[in-house]
Amino acid sequence: MAQTVHHSTCALDCPDACAVLVSVEDGRVTRFRGDPAHPVTRGFLCGKVAQYAERVNSPHRLLYPQRRTGAKGEGRFERITWDEAIATIAGRFEDAAARYGSESILPYSYAGTMGYLQGSGMDRRFFHRLGASRLDRTICSGAGVAALNQTLGARTGTEPEQFRHSKLIIAWGANILGTSVHLWPFIVEARRNGARFYTIDPVKNRTGSLSDRHFFINPGSDQALVLAMMHVILGEGLEDRAYIDQYTTGITALREHVRAWTPERAEALTGILRDDIVALAREYATTRPAAIRLNYGVQRTERGGSATCAIAMLPALTGSWKDIGGGLLVSTSGGYHINRAALERPDLQQISLGRDARIVNMSTLGSALTGLSDPPVKAMMVYNSNPAAVVPDQHRVHRGLAREDLFLVVAEQFQTDTADYADILLPSTMFAEHDDLYFAYGHYYMQLARKAAEPPGECKPNSEVFRLLAARMGFTDPCFADSDDDMIRQSLASPHPYLQGVTLERLEREHSVRLNVSPEGEPFQPHAQGFPGTGGRMEFRLDALAYEPPDESRHGTSYNAAFPLEFISPKNDDSMNSTFGNRPTVDAQTAALVMHTLDAGSRGIQDGDPVRVFNGRGNLLLKASVNGAVRPGVVSSPSVRWPKMTPNRQGPNALTSERLADMGGSPAFYNCMVQVERCGD
Repeated sequence: MAQTVHHSTCALDCPDACAVLVSVEDGRVTRFRGDPAHPVTRGFLCGKVAQYAERVNSPHRLLYPQRRTGAKGEGRFERITWDEAIATIAGRFEDAAARYGSESILPYSYAGTMGYLQGSGMDRRFFHRLGASRLDRTICSGAGVAALNQTLGARTGTEPEQFRHSKLIIAWGANILGTSVHLWPFIVEARRNGARFYTIDPVKNRTGSLSDRHFFINPGSDQALVLAMMHVILGEGLEDRAYIDQYTTGITALREHVRAWTPERAEALTGILRDDIVALAREYATTRPAAIRLNYGVQRTERGGSATCAIAMLPALTGSWKDIGGGLLVSTSGGYHINRAALERPDLQQISLGRDARIVNMSTLGSALTGLSDPPVKAMMVYNSNPAAVVPDQHRVHRGLAREDLFLVVAEQFQTDTADYADILLPSTMFAEHDDLYFAYGHYYMQLARKAAEPPGECKPNSEVFRLLAARMGFTDPCFADSDDDMIRQSLASPHPYLQGVTLERLEREHSVRLNVSPEGEPFQPHAQGFPGTGGRMEFRLDALAYEPPDESRHGTSYNAAFPLEFISPKNDDSMNSTFGNRPTVDAQTAALVMHTLDAGSRGIQDGDPVRVFNGRGNLLLKASVNGAVRPGVVSSPSVRWPKMTPNRQGPNALTSERLADMGGSPAFYNCMVQVERCGD
């Protein structure tokens, strides 16, 4: 057999953006390996991607364009040609625009691929030129992004490579082994050198089980913990006064504000013992260097934006930004200052509308599809997303997708729940089957991936699909003739110093190039000398520290004794949002409900029993996993199970509401009250 090895990049929605070596034999992808030359990937892959050849070669892949033949949601289709598919889509889009206005057309996508071209390139140009509604892509990190921009002035943080130098590492709402495994070797190295590793999370996951100390925290109460830690740090004079005086504002008001936030007060809200809060605050403030790995789970609550702001203030209070191996890592995406205007061409909206199009929040899709007017949504194209599974208020979303007057196009790799509702179903390529340019939100290396193998069947990359649609609709603007390499060059043509010298030609040679965030060989310390994005100083903003418990929580104003348990659905270790949900092993993992023995015992539930989890919005049929992974009052089910794989076609988002976080328009997934009962045999 003729075997070749190709450099690629994992496109999944993960901070690690791994450099991948793809083995191909006689045109068929046979193996994925981590690139040992990449400074963060370091030669290994997570379990999800190590098995990716099975996904690429699956007999269940969508291979040809199809047209619906049954009722919406039934998933019955017939094969058609690409010409028929493109002609139908263009005709229906033109009809919707003529009847209701172009804003009646809604693109719907997220991070099914993290590549610039297949995720936010030709598609943005097409919908901007069409004059379609714009999508506010909030579902994952909107609150956290807004919080970091507000507090730090940028979405930059401590490099993962620096964690090897830390002496105290706190994983706050961060299941590192499940969601950013390539940080783990740096943590292991730090621990070998004497570092302590703590976890703060409502669930004691695999990462928590390997920590030196796990702190169970009630969902949505993180801000209360921060306030109590600040109370201790300032009350005992453990703050870094020199750093505070030089690089922050608002310390006097902060001192007064946190005076009332005693550890006793925080204990009642967080569930963490007051003595443990005091000890944690002292240790964090006096250990150098100390690093916090904060993940986006914290911001998926009603107070999630403020909680992220509060946690992001801690390194400024203690001055840990000054230390190599100190500071905070949430996201590094703010380092990738590509030329987005050139890539996405928002100026094209002026041709069709003479103004910017309206914005629709993707997190409230159910309301948009069932209640939006002037104009209503009459046509929608879904790609890089599976809203029928991942969007809150699932019943309303499904009702909207089932509308006979909604023309729905879905570009997919497998027949997901969303695909079942499509009028036209298009087969999409996977990351080894197209070219793309990749950023990361867990490191500072730009990467280029070239196609390793030809796509199977008639699968096409998104960039080609939108070129075909633009041509069919008569869009003659020169940008629609741009090749993928043209778009890469336009994206890299940025005046920002971080991108200087990062060219397509250099990426072709090196595959992965570190951004110019610091001089070669020197660590990047984004806030060692202040906060350029906020004018030099970080403000201890009291509006971000005015904590009240989430309304839908045990301590909230909407508490209903009929639904006394707090339900959360954190990321599953072996899947990626709803990706891989068709694997039987993944379905079994996401069919579990983790319970505490006290909650299970009082309901007559034993480990392995079938249970019904329900509230006023919906109900799930799961299997109880009774262990010590949650505290009393909290239940957890790994996300995101495909509704079509369940006995009653309801996934976890049948229980969640459209309630949004306090900033950024993100959904408050983790403020969800339920009841649980044993059912069946």
